[in-house]
Amino acid sequence: MSFRRLFAIMVKELRQMRRDRITLAMIVGIPVMQLVLFGYAINFTLRNLDTAIADQANTAGSRALIMDLQNTGVLNPVRDASSPQELMTMLRRGEISVGVVVPPDFERRRIDGREAVQILVDGSDTAVQGAAAQLAQTPIDSASTVDKPPAQISVVGFYNPERRSAINIVPGLIGIILTMTMVMFTAVSLVRERERGNMELLIATPVSSSELMIGKVLPFAGIGFIQTTLVLILGAWLFEVPVRGSLLDVYIAAVLLILANLSLGLMISTKAQSQFQAMQMTFFVFLPSILLSGFMFPFAGMPKIIQWLAEVLPLTHFLRLVRGIMLRGASLWELWPSMLALIAFTAVMMTAAILRFQKKLD
Repeated sequence: MSFRRLFAIMVKELRQMRRDRITLAMIVGIPVMQLVLFGYAINFTLRNLDTAIADQANTAGSRALIMDLQNTGVLNPVRDASSPQELMTMLRRGEISVGVVVPPDFERRRIDGREAVQILVDGSDTAVQGAAAQLAQTPIDSASTVDKPPAQISVVGFYNPERRSAINIVPGLIGIILTMTMVMFTAVSLVRERERGNMELLIATPVSSSELMIGKVLPFAGIGFIQTTLVLILGAWLFEVPVRGSLLDVYIAAVLLILANLSLGLMISTKAQSQFQAMQMTFFVFLPSILLSGFMFPFAGMPKIIQWLAEVLPLTHFLRLVRGIMLRGASLWELWPSMLALIAFTAVMMTAAILRFQKKLD
């Protein structure tokens, strides 16, 4: 073996890598991104959960207790409610994660040492349910005597009372699979046509650039439908994951995510020069999606600036939709902010991809 020739090959590869700006960006960007995400964004300690309070007693004692609960740092009161039924509606719509019910006879319950406060928790997120469980240890000044037990706070988890992880994970797997496959298939498919020289033949046909791009990616939507159906069937069969809402709403939510990911894949295909670059860029998108969307790590535990970044990701909004529909029984229209976010993302990405594709043709 000639070390001189070996060194020459190494120099050639390094020079070629230096000309590949996307690869260079990945070499630096991926370690930095992982360091920031795992060291700064990922936090298992949940704080400031969005909370609504139904203080039906409205006494000095009830207000003091609510302040004690807030001082734990777990709750972040954002709304008031008039009844437990209103709290349940807010939970179903995903507007809050925790509801606090103080009954009208709070003072009598406190003196008698009975259950004085009830905390309702959105159990579709097991991390939220675990964080809220510690609130049951909050002391209540019950003014009880030795023959009466102290007043208690009960924590009730809805939608997943057994805290089974599969109930939380399986709906999210639909989004993970659709994000990974739709973006990658679309990005690689168009770049492959360019590498094989078929793109020039397609351009020569009497079709517009928008028709060409949309026609190339729509078949992948059928693949997404098949994947969604497989996960739903296997989830119900193997793990007894319920669909408490409308099955049609689940498929509409899946369509919105499919379109968002297809448009993102189109955008990547206009930037990538090779299939390898397309795969690299897909991974660069997929990693933040799986880490920041709330699938693996609790969304509420992330810093605000990271939460703002996660709001840009389609998977974040799909998880809110699919968990709301499947686990909480919400309708698609009750979750309209996430639906609107997916539509807006698709429109922006598709328009940008088509404009960039037209520019490259010119």
